[in-house]
Amino acid sequence: MQQKKSLISFVIPCYRSENTISLVIDEIIETVNQRNDYDYEIICVNDFSPDNVWNVLTGIANKNPKIKLINLAKNSGKHCAMMAGHRHVTGEYVVDLDDDYQTPICNLWSMMEPLEKNICDVSMANYFEKKESAFKRFGSNVNASVSAYLLEKPKSLRYDSFVVMKRFVSDEIIKYKNPYPYYEGLMFSVTKNIVQIPMEQRERGDDNSTGFTFKKSLNLFLNGLTAFSVKPLRIATITGCIFAFLGFIWGIYILLGKFVFHTVTVLGYASLAAIMLFAMGMIMLMMGLLGEYIGRIYISLNSIPQYTIKETVNLNKEGNNNTTE
Repeated sequence: MQQKKSLISFVIPCYRSENTISLVIDEIIETVNQRNDYDYEIICVNDFSPDNVWNVLTGIANKNPKIKLINLAKNSGKHCAMMAGHRHVTGEYVVDLDDDYQTPICNLWSMMEPLEKNICDVSMANYFEKKESAFKRFGSNVNASVSAYLLEKPKSLRYDSFVVMKRFVSDEIIKYKNPYPYYEGLMFSVTKNIVQIPMEQRERGDDNSTGFTFKKSLNLFLNGLTAFSVKPLRIATITGCIFAFLGFIWGIYILLGKFVFHTVTVLGYASLAAIMLFAMGMIMLMMGLLGEYIGRIYISLNSIPQYTIKETVNLNKEGNNNTTE
């Protein structure tokens, strides 16, 4: 009797990967074929890529029904694209990876081992060195520090692009319907039973830039800042209290100097202007933060979709074929 194979679902958000996606898919197939007890499905989500990646993907998928495609009608961002892919997985394990060939898929089985032994619910790659620009590393470090504080996760635990999870984690993540998904926060809200597997990250398989612009990085940072915590609002409250207290102390100092000690207090224009500009800047910053929360609440109440699916390949009707979400 032939042993039933366990299915692994691979989710790949695709953007500017015309020259690398076929390499990634070939490596996935080669790696899974090393084990007779596993089968695969590959779900590629084209996030309105400006290159020819959709044509490349359709050419591959037409020859292999295990490769399933989702074409988004507009660029929705990596995290929304990942949500689209996760809503169509059918495997017992779900693997997230990038489309640029930097993810060492050859290390899949070392990532799978702690899940097979039921040691954890999620395993993540822990790269010795990130193969990216200094600016991108700086942004990643800032985002990691902020998310560690807001999500109350260990500082040593760093989210990276190569993740393997049990199916129940994916099923819980996709329950989030609001238009600003923050994938890392969603995952940590489901489970903290996570291990990291040390490995080396590869260089990109092409000469393209990542496509992750400053604007996209800022949007991701704001998602992490506002999506799963009210701590920024509490910080704003505490900051306001500190400024009010300092203003009160300064007022007392001036009154004592005038009526008790009869000292002449001369306030310089430059120092006064600096204090006013700093205080007004802090006020505007806090108002902007509050406005960000209110704006996101308004958009969420209007039920703006996370993404819109334009077309699919090798997805049946049960997989929400040609649907808008």
